[in-house]
Amino acid sequence: MAKGRTEMEVGSDGVAVIYVANPPVNALSIDVLFSLKGHYEEALRRNDVKAIVLTGSGRSFSAGLDISAFADIRKPEQLKDHCILIESMTDIFEDAGKPSVAAIDGPALGGGLELSMVCQARISTPNAQLGLTELQFGVIPGFGGTQRLPRLVGLTKALEMMMLSKPINAEEAHELGLVDAVVSPNDLLNDARRWALDICESKRPWVRALYKTDKLESPEVAREILNSARVLSRKQAANLQHPLVCIDAVEEGIVSGPRAGLRKEAMAFQELFFSDTCKSLIHVFFSQRATSKVPGITDLGLTPRKVSKVAIVGCGLMGSGIATALILSHYPVILKEVDEKSLNAGIDRIKENLLSRVRKGKMTKEKYEKTLSLLTGVLDYEKFKTVDLAIEAVVENVKLKQQIFAELEQHCPSHCILATNTSTIDLNLIGEKTNSQERIVGTHFFAPAHIMPLLEIVRTPRASLQAVVTLLDVGKKIKKTPIVVGNCTGFAVYRMFFPYTQAALLLVDHGMDVYKIDQACTEFGMSIGPFRMTDLVGFGVALATGMQFLENFPELVYKSMLIPLMVEDKRTGEASQKGFYRYEGKRKASPDPEIMNYVNESRRIAGATPDPELLKLDNSAIAEMVFFPVINEACRVLGEGIAFKASDLDIASIFGMGFPPYRGGIMHWADSIGARRICTMLSEWEMKYDQFFKPCSHLLERAGAGLPLSASATMMMNQAKTKILGGC
Repeated sequence: MAKGRTEMEVGSDGVAVIYVANPPVNALSIDVLFSLKGHYEEALRRNDVKAIVLTGSGRSFSAGLDISAFADIRKPEQLKDHCILIESMTDIFEDAGKPSVAAIDGPALGGGLELSMVCQARISTPNAQLGLTELQFGVIPGFGGTQRLPRLVGLTKALEMMMLSKPINAEEAHELGLVDAVVSPNDLLNDARRWALDICESKRPWVRALYKTDKLESPEVAREILNSARVLSRKQAANLQHPLVCIDAVEEGIVSGPRAGLRKEAMAFQELFFSDTCKSLIHVFFSQRATSKVPGITDLGLTPRKVSKVAIVGCGLMGSGIATALILSHYPVILKEVDEKSLNAGIDRIKENLLSRVRKGKMTKEKYEKTLSLLTGVLDYEKFKTVDLAIEAVVENVKLKQQIFAELEQHCPSHCILATNTSTIDLNLIGEKTNSQERIVGTHFFAPAHIMPLLEIVRTPRASLQAVVTLLDVGKKIKKTPIVVGNCTGFAVYRMFFPYTQAALLLVDHGMDVYKIDQACTEFGMSIGPFRMTDLVGFGVALATGMQFLENFPELVYKSMLIPLMVEDKRTGEASQKGFYRYEGKRKASPDPEIMNYVNESRRIAGATPDPELLKLDNSAIAEMVFFPVINEACRVLGEGIAFKASDLDIASIFGMGFPPYRGGIMHWADSIGARRICTMLSEWEMKYDQFFKPCSHLLERAGAGLPLSASATMMMNQAKTKILGGC
């Protein structure tokens, strides 16, 4: 089958089967849509065709619009033409004189599900996943999904599916009435053909989803549901408009009829497509897929080595989380601890991680037992002789890590990758006592390791490329988004975001309120502000990390006494129920007036005079003062070659530190502001407050050249050449 097309076969039974053929997931490109329209029109013209079955080639119906094709659209006129094509096509399908049945195997997402809802019936396999996922790209369904889904499954469930962008399985879809039957993959096409012919022969109903009303609630109930959805959306996504626009489109169809709803949906889709939110979320989509493409590493033709068994040394919170992630992806794991008590505690944590999935219905009891059987607990290195990957996950103690790596070198086979989960310590220092620097790498997971999606793969200049390629493969298999970074204190993520708290502490010393800063950051889109985050991780960790950065980057660190003063008074964060906030009941954080005692003392020690101008800043300006230093440090990380691509830092900021994805990541957001403005503001703050704000050379170069911060070195060189040649 040709790529990016559809194909049609007409059987002796008079059923035309149209296949969407655009591997691997049968995305709906412009070519596919034109081809599909052509085949439908041909089937309707032909006298030997009684009915139509729409399906996908391979094991996928369609994962929706081909985002890469639509990302090339730059003008509203282009998009409008495509929307007209889509509307005319869905009208043809739904209003045709010949019935059509969608035969769904695998994903039917976004536009794929919307196409299936235009058909008179839907038959699926148990493998089907059905959902409208457009909101995760900053737009709303554009093929009529806002109108047809509520009429097929009811308003409440339809809104839930659209707002969460969360697919449902075939069983639930059948219970809801979204699919009419669930059959085995071997029977799918035959049953779909029979169903289509039964509609022709009036043995089954001819259903046009757009005009169904039996699943819709009464106007009064519908109004309540829609208003509740708006309240929830404003609460959970205060900075986003497209969820509210989606609700408006649904409401228009209920109040003014489905045709009016379709018109509103089409207009809204076209407007949202060119919004900053849509551009940012599409950037995140492509950037996430690009993290595993590392210049000079993954383009050399190296094949990942097979990892059949993994060993983990240390089963505290991180070690048990890593072990959970591995056994969930079918890797046998050897788990080592120093004594029986510590080992049993770690295994209990892993059991609880799995049982949590059982309670949520994500895992059966049988699957729980089978998964747990992949875990073996040990107190020595005897079973390490057959492992392909060993991960050290003990406390951040250099001497202890050095000892463990010397032992791993002795007991693991020579091909085994030796990895550390350190978050801040230099890998060269960790491997100093070994002769195996070429197989020592960092695998920095983020807590909780079985849930958080990011994995930093840290490479020293001496580490083998083969080890990195193999770890990229393991990372993807355990459902992580891996980014490859260079070796330095804090690596990419923690180093980039260390100024987040530093800037906040500086602002407090100069007169700003602790809780005002946290409010500004959460209003910006962070789940929690820097002070609430410090409470969560604990002041002990914050001070230890701060000392690492102070030792390695003394000129970049703002030296506030606020946290040390609080630690002296046994305020250590959430664990002690007192930090920047008070904690009572179920982790409920409440502002604490006593904080001002420590703030005033910190200001006195710093010799800082409160700046009345800071008190006049709105939340947006406060967020800039906190995040511009993060951008500055991200530029240093890029300039030093610690990160390979700016887009990797975007993904790291989102998946590692909770930066709002609808802003596209830290560097994408920075480019929306402009390097010159960021550089100018940092320079002003450096003069007024502290050298902490001093712009780095990478940022200064981009600002001077008028280039995006995400500009590659090649782009910089080309611009320089242009200037030189232009002057000749």
